[in-house]
Amino acid sequence: MAKLQRRLAEFAAARNWQPYHTPKNLVAALSVEASELVEIFQWLTPEESARVMADAQTAERVTDEVADVLAYLLQLCEVLGIDPLAALDAKIDRNERRFPAP
Repeated sequence: MAKLQRRLAEFAAARNWQPYHTPKNLVAALSVEASELVEIFQWLTPEESARVMADAQTAERVTDEVADVLAYLLQLCEVLGIDPLAALDAKIDRNERRFPAP
């Protein structure tokens, strides 16, 4: 995870994009990319959505959008000083307390 965050930071630095990578802009970009992922699934039935990766062209689109969402999320975490894996681990712990298994 840290290696990918470094690669993303180096990519942005090489293009002098850091001034634009504010939390507000990164959250907006994350939302746009998540919406592009939603768009692929928007009118599919549940059964069609379960088979979305069977079509090579659609699978490539889904994979690219997932990568975009993850890239912006990792960049946001880097800018805000959030460890995404620790944040997820803590959230699962809270959810286990809030929603105990029957």
